[in-house]
Amino acid sequence: MNDMKEIWNGSQHRQNGTALLLTLVMSSAALLILASAMSWSATNTKQTERANSYNRCVLAAESATEKVVGQVSRDFLNGGDKLVRDNVSAYQSTIPNSSDSPYWSNWEFNDANGNQGQTYVSIGAPTNYTVLDSAYAGLKGFASTCTIVSDARQIIAMQDVTAGVMQQLHLATIPIFQFAMYAPGDMEIGNGQPLAITGRVHANGMLYVEPQANLTFQSDVTAVGDIIYGRHPLDGRSAPYGTVLYQGRKDPHQAALYLPIGASNSPIAVREIIQPAPGGEDPNSPLGRQRYYNLTDLMVVATDTGVTVTSGRFNGFGTPVPTNEANLFVSTANSFEDGRENSKIVKPVDLDIGLLAAWSATNNNVRVALGYRDIASVYVWDQRTATASTLPAVRVMHGHRLPPRGLTVATARPLYVWGHYNQTNDTNLATTNTITTVPASLVGDAITILSENWTDANSTSGVASRNAIATTVNAAILAGAVDTTSTAYSGGMENFPRFLESWTAANTLTYNGSMVKMFPSLYATNAWGNSYYYDPPKRDWAYDMNFNDSTRLPPLTPSLSKVFRDVWATVAPNQITVAAGP
Repeated sequence: MNDMKEIWNGSQHRQNGTALLLTLVMSSAALLILASAMSWSATNTKQTERANSYNRCVLAAESATEKVVGQVSRDFLNGGDKLVRDNVSAYQSTIPNSSDSPYWSNWEFNDANGNQGQTYVSIGAPTNYTVLDSAYAGLKGFASTCTIVSDARQIIAMQDVTAGVMQQLHLATIPIFQFAMYAPGDMEIGNGQPLAITGRVHANGMLYVEPQANLTFQSDVTAVGDIIYGRHPLDGRSAPYGTVLYQGRKDPHQAALYLPIGASNSPIAVREIIQPAPGGEDPNSPLGRQRYYNLTDLMVVATDTGVTVTSGRFNGFGTPVPTNEANLFVSTANSFEDGRENSKIVKPVDLDIGLLAAWSATNNNVRVALGYRDIASVYVWDQRTATASTLPAVRVMHGHRLPPRGLTVATARPLYVWGHYNQTNDTNLATTNTITTVPASLVGDAITILSENWTDANSTSGVASRNAIATTVNAAILAGAVDTTSTAYSGGMENFPRFLESWTAANTLTYNGSMVKMFPSLYATNAWGNSYYYDPPKRDWAYDMNFNDSTRLPPLTPSLSKVFRDVWATVAPNQITVAAGP
């Protein structure tokens, strides 16, 4: 028995040892697993924190670039390309800081070149006249690429991480005469006879499409507000019944397109571009750079005592034109009645364009000041005293042949166009063939077209005595209009060019150009339709395709400004090229 007991006890000891060994092995394995898990957890925590830090840095870098984007966009829309380039150094020193929020006191920014407290900003040279992308695809413009890069690092953080963000903007300058019709506010189109609009149409406000006959938009139609088939809210006439056909895109709720004239871009503010510059205004200010008064080659000033003609502001109006030469192409001797303006007597400053072109080619004063080139623009400043029954104005006549570089005539007063304008080849009259035209624009408070058959003497007789004949005008028009009120319709874009004769459907106004309804008229303010003073022409209107070529735009064409966002990307620290992830 004793021997049996000893054998049993030995077996039990062996089993206990094996269990202890297994326990030690399992414990070691558990410790290894625990250590591994703890190591994995620590590594994962570090990676998660690093990812979180990186994301915070990306957001901070984006904030830095967005701060610059806001400043660039504001300056470009208010002052154009020049103002942006003038302010590059200010953009480069712009970063989020504690004055924006105490949060930024824990952040460090650099310009990807190691310069602390800086943002990388570079403005490329403008492109050639090129087709733009975006909602306004198809428009042409001059676009500069603005590249903005910021590297951001959080000063106190578990992980020392730096992230960079790059943004690129296209700063587009879009000549305004690329539109068949443009308005900086609301626009109305209410044609009473079939009308086809061959070019783009844009309203920076609402577009009221209200035809009484068929209306066809052959190109894209855009508006900042709605595009409505119906009357303006103040227009109490019966509902329209014409058919509308959109052959291009119909895009409401698009971004506005503005002139870079300063903080306000209302139609009333825009009117300043045709006004004489007030004393003390900097001609290099955003508005000053848009004023026709500051930009033209030739200045014609009419006062109660006579007319003087000089060179433009480009040389301080320093080159006078002798009176005997000025009298060749300027006259204030004529007058006529305007039935639209309550039969006021119009006292025009008459510009004989044919004689102006001949003088421009041979004179020895202004031509020399211009570097031996022809006149391409004229501003008429009419300072004569007006009475309750008179209307100082400007009239262009004998305009078949313009100076070879083209011609822009601008004034703050109403502008009248007498007879065929800008077509040297008579076989192309009454057609859309503008191959023999030169770039031209007519700019004023309101534009009235007088046919080839107009005579001043008949202006005081009834409309039946003022019989128009077919007339062709090839020029962009930038002018004012009288807006719709509760008592009168504006006349719409179909009556944007005014008339004073009996045209009837047998006589066509052929018009090739671009119509820009830019502001409320200040001088020619009587409402459309208040009296019977004209019969409308057959309207054969077309957008002048020449304006798609930058070399054939009218002299001094204003340009709209638009900022297009192009690229947003993360970049590696100290890089301005696109990179991937942390």
